[in-house]
Amino acid sequence: MERRLLQAAIALACIVPLSGGLWGIIEGAGMLGQGGDVTLDSHVRYLSGLLLGIGLAFLSVIPNVESHGGRSSLLSAIVVTGGLSRLYGVWNDGWPAPAMQAALAMELGVVPILYLWQRRVARLRSPAPG
Repeated sequence: MERRLLQAAIALACIVPLSGGLWGIIEGAGMLGQGGDVTLDSHVRYLSGLLLGIGLAFLSVIPNVESHGGRSSLLSAIVVTGGLSRLYGVWNDGWPAPAMQAALAMELGVVPILYLWQRRVARLRSPAPG
């Protein structure tokens, strides 16, 4: 049962990077109300593609969630690194718009919790030593 709940939680959490990534790819910097700057637009589309890729990679963990510890660790580390970078921006420049604050909560709250939960499910499902 816990495994199924974790799978559902990961699937639900994937909505954020998948939808945000697609939105950024389609709208570019316009999604932030910053349209018109081709360089910024290019950067936003690239980073949105990475976000979409992260979401797709997290989706690939779901079917056999207990056996994808390495993938889960790497993806979580990437997301937390991004969140720490965003947190530096908060410290340096102040709080961004509410949508970016929600992203920060996902990056430094939800993703680490899902990672720890994945490790727990993996540990519970692995055969006992000896």
